[in-house]
Amino acid sequence: MAVRIICIKKDQGKYENPYVAIDHFEWVNERINVKGVTDRSKIHDWIKDEDGEAYIIDQDGNKIYLIPAICPKGNKYVKTADDAAKDDLLLLPLCE
Repeated sequence: MAVRIICIKKDQGKYENPYVAIDHFEWVNERINVKGVTDRSKIHDWIKDEDGEAYIIDQDGNKIYLIPAICPKGNKYVKTADDAAKDDLLLLPLCE
């Protein structure tokens, strides 16, 4: 199953790693039109351990998949697979 991340919920604190500031992701399974909200560590584990796929659509309409990562302090997070200077995941709108 693949889900498209449509917005993010962020903590407003200061973080060395901006991905760790993301608390939750709102997503949609476009194939069956189901929406949901999942926290950062669960989406990490789903991608890493259950072969889940999560992606975003960038400003040019390209599908960019997310990959699991762990920061040196042990926090699980996801990021885009490319290491571009701007990460479109961080540019997603905030969820209401």
